[in-house]
Amino acid sequence: MADHNTITATVETTLKTLLENRKYASIKDILTTMNPADIAGIFDELDEQQLPMLFRLLPKDLGADTFVEMDPDNQQLLIQSFSDTELKAVLNELYVDDAVDLVEEMPANVVRRILAQAAPDMRRDINQILRYPEDSAGSVMTTEYVWLRTRMTVGEAIKHIRETGVDKETIYTCYVTENRKLMGLVSIKDLLLAKDDNTKVSDIMETNFISVNTHTDQEEVAQMFSKYNFLAIPVVDSEGRMVGIITVDDALDVLEEETTEDIEIMAGMTPSDKTYLRSNPLDLFAHRIPWLMLLMISATFTGLIITGFESALSQMVVLTAFIPMLMDTGGNSGSQSSVTVIRALSLGEIEFEDLPKVILKEIATAILCGATLAIVCFGKIMLVDCLLLHNPEVTVNVALVVCVTMAMTVIVAKTIGCSLPILAKRLGFDPAVMASPFITTIVDALSLLIYFSITKAVLF
Repeated sequence: MADHNTITATVETTLKTLLENRKYASIKDILTTMNPADIAGIFDELDEQQLPMLFRLLPKDLGADTFVEMDPDNQQLLIQSFSDTELKAVLNELYVDDAVDLVEEMPANVVRRILAQAAPDMRRDINQILRYPEDSAGSVMTTEYVWLRTRMTVGEAIKHIRETGVDKETIYTCYVTENRKLMGLVSIKDLLLAKDDNTKVSDIMETNFISVNTHTDQEEVAQMFSKYNFLAIPVVDSEGRMVGIITVDDALDVLEEETTEDIEIMAGMTPSDKTYLRSNPLDLFAHRIPWLMLLMISATFTGLIITGFESALSQMVVLTAFIPMLMDTGGNSGSQSSVTVIRALSLGEIEFEDLPKVILKEIATAILCGATLAIVCFGKIMLVDCLLLHNPEVTVNVALVVCVTMAMTVIVAKTIGCSLPILAKRLGFDPAVMASPFITTIVDALSLLIYFSITKAVLF
């Protein structure tokens, strides 16, 4: 059986052929059998002139779902091609959180048009959500959820869900409120399996529930979905009043966004809101050059250290040959520890109070790694540099200096690599800042200091 990507490519080719032959009825028949995300993927590959025409072939519901999945540039293109009536029809089919995402991605002139065509209730909800801090639970929630009352019977609750559920983000979990205060949760399963339609909702609702505040960090909320296997989490304000829900699909989007941001920071780049293909060279330059300049300037310390020991190097030039190996080993060791700790911090596995345990564990690991590397390095130097290459400057003492330096560098690098991310989080910074480029720069300088200090003590 062909894989999904092969099938999608075949469909894309077929649609382009049908489009060239103006077989619009056939195109519509094919599109109506496809998933909105797949349609959006195909639309992203079309010419700008073809996109509005093909979009209009979609049924109203499918068109709205496809619109949500499309690239922001194509969304803007469609909005500019829509009449006010068409734009209003699409907006009426969107959930509030999707409409908020749309508003956040569009330029000001497009946003004004969107808000002008949105229904008053949607416009109010959009403005409410936009007031919450960026990256907070309130900024990613939706206000469209099913509410019930404690005094309702099961029969009344099911009737209420049938009447109002069609416009809600999810109906699988319903929220029991009184005067907007969240009292409990009840699932569709609980309602359907109730023994009697006259059973009160208050008798079957779950009162031991978990909720989040509107100002809770969105990454923390997303991690709760993984921890508790939720489909949705209720969001309450500071007074315990329910204001919305966050669904699992929104949590997945948050995790993707946060992971991408961490990867970019760990690689020494400023996070970008644009995808790679949407970014032009100037965008990439702007996000990369600050870190490159910072790391370049910080590397000056490495040069100063080498200059300070220039006389020792001039007496034994062979020492210079081992500098890259020592610096690379130290940088790699520090990066291993920092990435491991950053990952554990992001998953909530360790806190600042665990710092002593983490350091002890990393030191023990560093001793094992450092000793192993030193032994292998000693064998390599004596076998290759001394015996095979017949380098007279490579003596047992030189080999010992290099190997002892390597072992100590690994210990120092892993200690720094595990400590800095935890300290950064404690100070309110993103731990990902203390990843490979930053750690490597620090360890490079320290490895040289260790190397030259041992060299002076043993060889001079």
